[in-house]
Amino acid sequence: MVHFITYQQPVRLNGFIPNIFYHEVQVPTYPLFDYPPYETALASSMVDVIKNNKLDLLHVHYAIPHASAAYMAKQILAKEGIVVPVVTTLHGTDITLVGRDKTYAPVVAFSINQSDAITAVSKNLRDETYNTFRIEKEISVIYNFVDVQRFSRKPIDAFRKVIAPNGERILLHASNFRKIKRVQDVVRIFSKVLQQMPAKLLFVGDGPERSTAEDLARELGVVDHVRFVGKQEQMEDILAIADLFLLTSEYESFGLAALEAMAAGVPVVSTDAGGLKEINLEGETGFTSAVGDVENMSKQAIHILQSDETLLQFKQRAAEYAKGYDIEIVVPEYERLYERFIPTSK
Repeated sequence: MVHFITYQQPVRLNGFIPNIFYHEVQVPTYPLFDYPPYETALASSMVDVIKNNKLDLLHVHYAIPHASAAYMAKQILAKEGIVVPVVTTLHGTDITLVGRDKTYAPVVAFSINQSDAITAVSKNLRDETYNTFRIEKEISVIYNFVDVQRFSRKPIDAFRKVIAPNGERILLHASNFRKIKRVQDVVRIFSKVLQQMPAKLLFVGDGPERSTAEDLARELGVVDHVRFVGKQEQMEDILAIADLFLLTSEYESFGLAALEAMAAGVPVVSTDAGGLKEINLEGETGFTSAVGDVENMSKQAIHILQSDETLLQFKQRAAEYAKGYDIEIVVPEYERLYERFIPTSK
């Protein structure tokens, strides 16, 4: 049995599965403070779910607030003679952004060190964690994974013709449009590509920097070739029609969006920040450049897109490499980790 404990139902947990359960964290209003005490409510929910469902292990994602809430829950349960091991997985912002804030740093370091096992989604994130905090335990790297079968879709011709009616190359960027994604660089790259070949740019997602991307597209005179489609759930259908994925982030702990693109057979031009170099193989699945090097990324994009033969080679290599991160390969690594704490007889 798997139980999800969170403030909102996971997007992909949208159907009935007999052995999967969802528990919503209820955060009551608290008249004495401006902000509701979510972490306390989360810890209480953890205690309640663990006791009532006899859970064997608690796997929390992100050090803040989940690892600290898990520590509190574990101590409460210990008073009642209930021992529950805690596995903490670090994903990125809990270390590289929030965790470095002096306000949170002591709690982050303490919570990580109190976990029974720690994993990180890339070698870069593991190293960043060691460099940022005094971590006394081993951090194992278990990469993010992708459902290769889900992203192995044939393109919908009608959809592609709507975006590129004259057979133009389709470049794609998908993100939450935060400053760290540097979406203006995507527009600048596309502008240079458009000077060399017919092309369209598809923006998927929404966020605070969307308006700046729209403004720059108008300023550079490429707005008629750019489509903003907002947040989308069925990324596999969108990726299926793309020729190139652009990821210009200032930092990515792993780069799951890039991996999903590769699984769909879409090569990637990205920065070399964070863990991106670990998944985007130079000259094989795409190319990497220094953050902000629009000129070089533009040249790389043009090189990939300049001929059908070159593009096909990159597409094939991207799809093949992504298979190494398939869900069927990576998930068993977590299962082996769980087995260290859960008796096999269960």
